[in-house]
Amino acid sequence: MTRLGVEMLAADAPEPITSAGHAQLGIAVLAGIAVIVLLITKFKLHAFLSLTIGSLALGAFAGAPLDKVIASFSAGLGSTVAGVGVLIALGAILGKMLADSGGADQIVDTILERAGGRSMPWAMVLIASVIGLPLFFEVGVVLLIPVVLMVAKRGNYSLMRIGIPALAGLSVMHGLVPPHPGPLIAIDAVGADLGVTLALGVLVAIPTVVIAGPLFSKYAARWVDVPAPERMIPQRPSEDLAKRPGFGATLATILLPVVLMLAKALVDIVVDDPENGVQRVFDVIGSPLIALLASVLVGIFTLGRPAGFSRERISSLVEKGLAPIAGILLIVGAGGGFKQTLIDTGVGRMILDISEDWSIPALLLAWLIAVAIRLATGSATVATVSAAGLVAPLAADMSTTHAALLVLAIGAGSLFFSHVNDAGFWLVKEYFGLDVGQTIKTWSVMETIISVVAGAFVLLLSLII
Repeated sequence: MTRLGVEMLAADAPEPITSAGHAQLGIAVLAGIAVIVLLITKFKLHAFLSLTIGSLALGAFAGAPLDKVIASFSAGLGSTVAGVGVLIALGAILGKMLADSGGADQIVDTILERAGGRSMPWAMVLIASVIGLPLFFEVGVVLLIPVVLMVAKRGNYSLMRIGIPALAGLSVMHGLVPPHPGPLIAIDAVGADLGVTLALGVLVAIPTVVIAGPLFSKYAARWVDVPAPERMIPQRPSEDLAKRPGFGATLATILLPVVLMLAKALVDIVVDDPENGVQRVFDVIGSPLIALLASVLVGIFTLGRPAGFSRERISSLVEKGLAPIAGILLIVGAGGGFKQTLIDTGVGRMILDISEDWSIPALLLAWLIAVAIRLATGSATVATVSAAGLVAPLAADMSTTHAALLVLAIGAGSLFFSHVNDAGFWLVKEYFGLDVGQTIKTWSVMETIISVVAGAFVLLLSLII
């Protein structure tokens, strides 16, 4: 895990690769981000290429030698992929196994059997939050859309009354709770403790998803009262299966990595002795890699085998789960390269100086930077990696809990007001059969509520702990 942004503040820290002043560095940052935004939005260039070119542009505008800029970018890319690449891969495998085995459908159906009437929006939040733990946002949307549409039609509910809670649950998990890529990237960049971040992320996520989900859905249903479009009801994965895993086994498999990582964080706090045997054991089993690997291996027996999958089918499933994440890994890696270029050109020190001169709270600054980049690029991931790189040096003097809150502030800001430059905007629009105006009134407003509420709770927690 790279901590160069923190180490540069130490007495023996290496000098920045450029001696440019604050004004030139500020222009370089704006130019680099502008290049990324322009390439993504205007020229529709892939985010990986855009981040790579933007990093080179940043170095050039900062007056840094090109060979050193390339070295910084390469080092950042390598360390980021090394830190989170395997975790993203394991999460993708677990998500694919959960979907194809029918385990996700089993959770959905079990909860829906016990819910009805006014409790249905709350049931949808619960379903989305649980399923959203190991799944990427887009995968979760595709998986839950059939359920949302069928429940709305069968129970004669407004589509927004059921759909908004489901989307809120998925989005909050995606932005605030590791092992999703965004939080993992920010944790890696600022050197935060994963277990503490996970615990505080869940603490912030609960009230946020309640406000942005069931409560806001009442108003969203009044603003946009549309029926479920039958043409968009796709086939559910388990419809082709003769049998599927049980509810308890599926839920235990999903929650296993969360429990292991939280247990490590708790033991670290209670024992607080790196030489203690118990703490050393939990440091191993509660590490993200081992926790997710354990969940994948357990899932082979609790998800794959009960669904009747052969060894060949499970092997093929793992391969198919890995294929779609190539683009994500490249974007994450390039984001890490951009972050390292920001740090090595001296931008980190500049941000530190500015925050001290302007007396802007670090958490608010992180949230504002993430919001600005999110609005410009439409990508929560790009917003997260860029903001994390900019504010990483601010974590140097922070406590463990405040470093974790810095990660959550970045995650909250990265979700602000999804609009026409965000792929998620069009995904929701098409699946729910909405027009652009209706999507803004519902999805975009919901994302903004999540960002503002989560940011407010993060700031509140910073005053308490």
